[in-house]
Amino acid sequence: MSRRHRADKRQVVPDIRYSSPLVAHLVNVIMQSGKKNLAQRIVYGAFEKVSEKLEKGDPVDLLIGALENARPRLEVKSRRVGGATYQVPIEISYERQESLALRWIVDAAGSRKGIPMKDALATEIVDAYNNTGSVVKKKEDTHKMAQANRAFAHLRW
Repeated sequence: MSRRHRADKRQVVPDIRYSSPLVAHLVNVIMQSGKKNLAQRIVYGAFEKVSEKLEKGDPVDLLIGALENARPRLEVKSRRVGGATYQVPIEISYERQESLALRWIVDAAGSRKGIPMKDALATEIVDAYNNTGSVVKKKEDTHKMAQANRAFAHLRW
């Protein structure tokens, strides 16, 4: 990793069905070993299930609502100062908030054993939309950790 330049942000090409960069990002997070077709089938199947469960209309809007409840505003980063390591709370950018929320939703869906991935993903999206479930709990735990370590906030740079 180069110390000289920051990596350039790449524009995510919107997905085919919903023409939304957010859905394309979700597909990319789910994708493993370059199998984008399979990841798209999982996401679109999950969106159909979410629409059935919530009966509120556009699944992209439901995903946005779920992300609103799952996005962390703060996180802690390790800083080494004078031989000691401190967990320093920092505010994070909107892109990182979205990235973390999507990753947490996919990880929580993957940890549900015994059901297909599209069903698990649909359940996690519905749980996040309803402000319940493991993703929202993870966000709250992250915020609690940041609150507990706010005494070290002066160490951020």
